Amino acid sequence: MANAAQGSAGNGDLAGKVALVTGAASGIGLASAVRLAQDGAKVALLGRGGDDELEQAVHKIAEAGGEAIPVEADISVEADMQTAVKKVLDTWGRLDIVVANAGINGVLLPIEDMGMDDWSATIGINLTGTFLTVKHAVPALKKQGGSIIITSSINGNRVFSNFGFSAYSTSKAGQVAFMQMAALELAKYRIRVNAICPGAIETNIGENTDRRPEVDEIAIPVEFPEGDQPLRHKPGSAKQVASLVKFLASDESSHITGTPIYIDGAESLLHG
Repeated sequence: MANAAQGSAGNGDLAGKVALVTGAASGIGLASAVRLAQDGAKVALLGRGGDDELEQAVHKIAEAGGEAIPVEADISVEADMQTAVKKVLDTWGRLDIVVANAGINGVLLPIEDMGMDDWSATIGINLTGTFLTVKHAVPALKKQGGSIIITSSINGNRVFSNFGFSAYSTSKAGQVAFMQMAALELAKYRIRVNAICPGAIETNIGENTDRRPEVDEIAIPVEFPEGDQPLRHKPGSAKQVASLVKFLASDESSHITGTPIYIDGAESLLHG
């Protein structure tokens, strides 16, 4: 943590910037929040609350010398997101970086068995939640420009062989389309919008996955070469994704916008 403290003392290349990270209590969101703070940004960590994970994440950043606040919100509820952005602005007076990361795998079922509640829950959090996060951040970002990073996935963009993922994959494909529309619309305000598309990453997203036995009825056997992550022969880490988030948040990527970037160790080239 020494590096985090050193960066957050104001010497990092994100010094003076303010970031909002959704789904920040764990996994890619937490790793991204820590990395942005390490490089000098003040970070608002947004999560649903209900446990002490969010407070622990804020404490972790503060212990390392960074500045962070917790923001409890449901990204699929518009009033929550309005309040969340207002809290960031009331605290620090600006917003420069938005990491729209929160998401769920949801219920995995064949299309004919999927209920509207199952479909709506996944689309509501992953896609509508991304829209609401970006929508309410735009007015603040317009003041000085900034960077929006959306966490999409290889599923729905390169990989379509995970059976039962119709809602999830649709939401992830939709995020990339939304990102590209937003990138063009917001370019004149010096707001860059990009999407990261991770493959298998060591996180706890599986905890909100509900795979039903009906999926076995539609699954088609697919055999891959031994080790389906060619680069490292194992899933990537949240820290590796966070490094990409930091790059896209910084001026080092100042001419990159409207771009889906795959971070999967070539996994999707095998599966696609």
